Amino acid sequence: LTGVLDDCLCDIESIDDFNTFKIFPKIQKLQERDYFRYYKVNLKRPCPFWADDGHCSIKDCHVEPCPESKIPVGIKAGSSNKYSKAANNSKELEDCEQANKLGAVNSTLSNQSKEAFIDWARYDDSQDHFCELDDERSPDAQYVDLLLNPERYTGYKGPSAWRVWNSIYEENCFKPRSVYRPLNPLAPSRAWGLFVFFSWTGLCLEKRVFYKLISGLHASINLHLCANYLLEENWGKPGWGPNVKEFTRRFDPIETKGEGPRRLKNLYFLYLIELRALSKVAPYFERSVVDLYTGNGHEDAESKALLLEIFRDTKSFRMHFDEKSMFAGDKKGAKSLKEEFRLHFKNISRIMDCVGCDKCRLWGKLQTQGLGTALKILFSEKEIQSLPENSPSKGFQLTRQEIVALVNAFGRLSTSIRELQNFKLLLQQTR
Repeated sequence: LTGVLDDCLCDIESIDDFNTFKIFPKIQKLQERDYFRYYKVNLKRPCPFWADDGHCSIKDCHVEPCPESKIPVGIKAGSSNKYSKAANNSKELEDCEQANKLGAVNSTLSNQSKEAFIDWARYDDSQDHFCELDDERSPDAQYVDLLLNPERYTGYKGPSAWRVWNSIYEENCFKPRSVYRPLNPLAPSRAWGLFVFFSWTGLCLEKRVFYKLISGLHASINLHLCANYLLEENWGKPGWGPNVKEFTRRFDPIETKGEGPRRLKNLYFLYLIELRALSKVAPYFERSVVDLYTGNGHEDAESKALLLEIFRDTKSFRMHFDEKSMFAGDKKGAKSLKEEFRLHFKNISRIMDCVGCDKCRLWGKLQTQGLGTALKILFSEKEIQSLPENSPSKGFQLTRQEIVALVNAFGRLSTSIRELQNFKLLLQQTR
């Protein structure tokens, strides 16, 4: 892969260098911090679109929830960091105020700030969400230590996995008139036959962007699976590592009839979108009122300092995607298209509850929420710029779940691009 990406003025080599030397080492360290390693998720929500295929019985599909005793006290206290109309009654307001004090913000606040929190809790910001959010108060919602449940190849594949991606592409994604994609593995012809013709005719920039985001996410997940593949078991212990043959099958130009490189370019495009979101949301976190609170003051300060350092790096990148080119038409048409965009993506986040492998579902939900949070940021630039320094704002707010998903989702993309460099070296050695 070389050269300039479509729909932006950035070249692949610049992204590789920037990610390798600036972003990747720091985002890895940030993901290891307590604030970002614990993610609360409901893996028992039923699939809303079709009868359950049954869960994956492979042992590597299993997710080990985190014992309550291991979760930092500040994170546990902020678990109900959720805002809705239901928060208008007094008990909910009290809970919400307490959650905000101990969640993503500093607990040492003035009375004026506390009153602002209550006012903020009354505001229903559900229209800003691009994802279907889990109910964190559900008894089925559990904290998961992401470091102990890494994303990797589990053996989950075939009709169930195909059905999820097919539903995303066919029903919930703007796409070219004909797109190269996996066909039904149950079809009588070759098990993983493919469409070849590809045309963007008649597809506007916004819809091209949407399709590329989903394709890029798909490519990134596939890269993770190729890079962390179950190679062999020795004395009953699994061995994980890069699988060049699997990587070639999914991305090689000949194996994929020219489509593999396009998928990888969409990965780079997705990286640029989330990179842009991080640079745009920096003012939200730069305020003194916002604290990555876990209960450990020293660790919290270090985590915020590292996060702000990453933000400075993202802002220093000179070839950002220009989101101002999107939704730039007449106000009525732009608003309608943006809403269509949001609803399509929200539906995709619901499809993640149809994934039969718990570990795949965990990382699918997290990365989808991370991308949804990035979109929410990009469409809230004015609200972010007008945030007051010492109190929350009605216009824009992130829950701890959104913050954790945003950082970890971008961390996965950063890892994907780093792993792609490793595969390039491995391929050179095999020639």
